[in-house]
Amino acid sequence: MLLQADAKQLEWVGATYLSQDKTALDEIWASVDQHADNQERFGLPSRLIAKTFVFRLIYGGSSYSYANDPNFRDIGNETFWQNVIDEFYKKYSGLKQWHDKIIEDAKRDRKLVMPTGRVYAYEPDIRFGRAEWPRTKILNYPVQGLGADLMAIARVSLRNRLLEKKGVKIVNTVHDSIILDFDSKVWDNISIVNLVDKCFNDIPANFKKLFGKEFNLPMRVECQIGPNWGNMEVVNANNSD
Repeated sequence: MLLQADAKQLEWVGATYLSQDKTALDEIWASVDQHADNQERFGLPSRLIAKTFVFRLIYGGSSYSYANDPNFRDIGNETFWQNVIDEFYKKYSGLKQWHDKIIEDAKRDRKLVMPTGRVYAYEPDIRFGRAEWPRTKILNYPVQGLGADLMAIARVSLRNRLLEKKGVKIVNTVHDSIILDFDSKVWDNISIVNLVDKCFNDIPANFKKLFGKEFNLPMRVECQIGPNWGNMEVVNANNSD
């Protein structure tokens, strides 16, 4: 059997941790459906559009890019999308302040240093005698890099828990997913999901051990199980024991 473990809201958790935006922190801890709330708040046609909008924006999306994207341009023009961006930044003002800060820091220092010790170096492109800084890279790299670090912690924790276990092995990992192959004669679904769930629950404590920094957000995971990728069902953890 295959188990696919997907970290929930990995990029949004990363952006929230780095920015310490209070609204986003409160929503994540309260398990608020942020995308449904934003859909209604910003007048967007679907939860999927609201979700896609958020992830593009935290990586530097602009009103021009939304208005000219085939999946977005029928929703509104550049003015419409700029209003949505402005409302988003009003709601998540801490994220806006962080975006402004790291762009300023990257331009001044030509680098950003992350809580994990990662260092990102930036250089401007000189075009027509003007320096153009890579805004999308400045916003993108810290969040993507933190996501990679969080998933690495989960993978190592899971590997360590599986070292002396039989009938299960890690067979693949892609971005925010970890794939296990397990013998259903040795493992029942709840037991294997509980083990994976504990690895993600332990990420904040392991983050503190590795980097000496508090990670003040929960890390949650969704597990699907099935005989192949085409036939999988969500199985929820039950760690009440």
